[in-house]
Amino acid sequence: MDDADLGVRRPRPVAPGSRPRGRWAAPPGLARFRDVLHLDDPPGRLALSLAVGVFLSFTPFYGLQTLLAMGIAIALRLNRAATVAGTWLNLPWFAPVVYAGALRVGTMVLPDPAGLRGAWLAQLLSQPGSLSWRDLPLLLDHMSLPLFVGTSVLGGIAGAVTYAVSFRLLCRRRAARGAPSASGSDGCPPSVS
Repeated sequence: MDDADLGVRRPRPVAPGSRPRGRWAAPPGLARFRDVLHLDDPPGRLALSLAVGVFLSFTPFYGLQTLLAMGIAIALRLNRAATVAGTWLNLPWFAPVVYAGALRVGTMVLPDPAGLRGAWLAQLLSQPGSLSWRDLPLLLDHMSLPLFVGTSVLGGIAGAVTYAVSFRLLCRRRAARGAPSASGSDGCPPSVS
């Protein structure tokens, strides 16, 4: 009696680099990050490209972030795929939380002695239907600078964290693959493990 008669399925051999059938599919963000890990640029350049993309994902230019990422990646000679992937890590359903936090940070950083921003923000949050299209220029005048400052601060923090984490992960990945990082020629410290 063999295994097939007992209802036991033996796993089929899998070619190196391929995914066996029946395995769970990685979430889209993880799959994108894994694709970035397979690029051949030095870890420092990949981490910087990813960090610039994450910084751009926090900008208030929603909808233009991918184009901005491509332009900046070309201008600064960064890895275009990693920069664009970085902009995609800030997903649309996080945008209201990110922009609300950025507006809060911006209003804390910038002085507002008359308290006009707070009044506009309170009216916008408490009675959003009371605003008309005629109020839009005045609202933008009072809120755009704090939003830009807040997104810059939060984007800078997120970009710095992204650089540190991705650089370390990329160096570990290279060390696990046996890449020549013992001499530190690719920018990784020799002791990263």
